[in-house]
Amino acid sequence: ALKTAEKDLLPGFHQFEWQPALRNVSTSCSVGIINGLAGWTSSVDDSPADTITRRFRYDVALVSALKDLEEDIMEGLRESGMEDSACTSGFSVMIKESCDGMGDVSEKHGGGPAVPEKAVRFSFTIMSVSVLADEEEEEVTIFTEPKPNSELSCKPLCLTFVDESDHETLTAILWPIVAERNAMKESRLILPIGGLSRSFRFHFIGTGYDEKMVREMEGLEASGSTYICTLCDSSRAEDSQNMMLHSVTRCHEENLERYEIWRTSPFSESVEVLRERVKEISGEVFIDTHPTLDALHCDIGNVTEFYVIFQDEIGEVYKRVNPSREERPTWRAALDKQLRKKIKLKSVMRMNGNYSHGLMTMGAVGAVCELVPSEERREALRELMRLLLQMKPVWRPTCPPKECPDQLCRYSFNSQRFADLLSSAFKYRYNGKITNYLHKTLAHVPEIIERDGSIGAWASEGNESANKLFRRFRKM
Repeated sequence: ALKTAEKDLLPGFHQFEWQPALRNVSTSCSVGIINGLAGWTSSVDDSPADTITRRFRYDVALVSALKDLEEDIMEGLRESGMEDSACTSGFSVMIKESCDGMGDVSEKHGGGPAVPEKAVRFSFTIMSVSVLADEEEEEVTIFTEPKPNSELSCKPLCLTFVDESDHETLTAILWPIVAERNAMKESRLILPIGGLSRSFRFHFIGTGYDEKMVREMEGLEASGSTYICTLCDSSRAEDSQNMMLHSVTRCHEENLERYEIWRTSPFSESVEVLRERVKEISGEVFIDTHPTLDALHCDIGNVTEFYVIFQDEIGEVYKRVNPSREERPTWRAALDKQLRKKIKLKSVMRMNGNYSHGLMTMGAVGAVCELVPSEERREALRELMRLLLQMKPVWRPTCPPKECPDQLCRYSFNSQRFADLLSSAFKYRYNGKITNYLHKTLAHVPEIIERDGSIGAWASEGNESANKLFRRFRKM
């Protein structure tokens, strides 16, 4: 019974067609799990090619995900008072795409084939379905994913044993997915929903990427580069002088043009001049990502900064020119011990989402303040955290204009105060430098929300939390 039930749920069960037919993609509908290297003839590298990756065909997976939502779509049509038979075309579907590399996934004592110890997972979430009825002017949204960051709404498309830093192998493996996705942009899916054939168009929005992956996909240099941002052309030195006034200017089309200039060097310039001209787009641009900020990594990045600021304040770094390397571990130990004692926060090897939520509280600052001698510094720390806690509700929730309109209105004011505080009280740390996520948090949040309506809903969290499931199944 389980096997039969499973068949309806896995991709490859439902019949559908594309108009026009997809370029270079077979028309058969009953395709289940396939070897991710389907369409490749040569073996990749030296790991056995037949075990390195598994995936679904993108269109088949989308059909399966839409059929899962069949009841919700029909209910949405009824609720918006649409005549069921009038709505057979004009459906459009918003897809959030996520891709994330995972560290150590080695079998502790398994005898499986020798595959790289790292994995990459690519998945998608259906964010909303809207319909433009025949006589209507406006699109009506008939389904919105209530939990866009749950691993339940995040459908795995491709699992690969490859190191995300191995650009050649990664792009080789994701190429077929990109090809299918490009083919689907040009075509309409005809699929029976609620007993009638209906036609769907898909819009793919790649937002579930951390900064490392965005830089890899869009051909930028690594995160330590002088060009600090994947959204604008600001450099680290410029930004520490002016933390606020930047607007989102980078986009996929521009990146493609810049890569062409880098590749062909039409003006025969030196490497330095050329790099300045293309603002470091020097890698092949691979998948179009949507220029936004990932809420989960934004939390993690900013909390990592706070964690270091706390240590600096315990060691009173603001008084000293360059403290010795040996002292830092003692401040860190004191901080960890205090956090464990006062707010039951266990120290972690690598900063993660759960730890960042624990550290981003007034309670944590209170605990740290007990170790900071000067009242003035304590006040500065409290104020910094107060401002961050005013700003965080804006980039986390699914719909900020509804959930926290006041904080949204005051965001620019708060981020200006935050930037002033960094450049005055914490000048010893932010003189001429700033971290990538702090820059995005201070400079770009209101603009992105105005454009997309939310940052939190489009985060990579669903994909990240499904990594746990992957580890578990792999163990079993």
